Amino acid sequence: MSLIRQKVLVLNSSYEPLSVCDAQKAILLLFGGKAVPVTHHPERFICTVTETYPMPSIVRLTVFVRVPYKRIMLNRKNIIRRDAFQCQYCGKTDAPLTIDHIIPRSRGGEDSWENLITACRRCNSKKGNRTPREAGMPIMKQPQRPNHLMFMQQLTAAAAEDWKPYLYMT
Repeated sequence: MSLIRQKVLVLNSSYEPLSVCDAQKAILLLFGGKAVPVTHHPERFICTVTETYPMPSIVRLTVFVRVPYKRIMLNRKNIIRRDAFQCQYCGKTDAPLTIDHIIPRSRGGEDSWENLITACRRCNSKKGNRTPREAGMPIMKQPQRPNHLMFMQQLTAAAAEDWKPYLYMT
């Protein structure tokens, strides 16, 4: 596997997850003294002319990086990501998805994280200009504003076992 395709979890010095980067970037952080390895892949190595180093799986920055509060933009792509690419009425993942207002705009519903969900075309059409209760279509999961950690967890759903304590500890 190439260094660019191999992913590495980057932790702040306080062990909070910051991001996921490719192994090449992680190696530059390690050799530059900006990070230290936390765990490595047991069977993957980086070979130089004179040395062999274990391939990092998780690195921790040596200096705390203050990250400003990141507001995730309210847009179609992020609503679909938050809802795990799934219709929130029937659970389908293989149908084209639309964005549905739980309380329709014609009834004063606003464009907000708490009022927008993904729905397949069939369910969106069936619900029409009604609330889910009026249409008899319960929502699978109550929508809420996502944070960057929630998106990082989705991105790394098939993450290595050694990543999970850092991604799911909050």
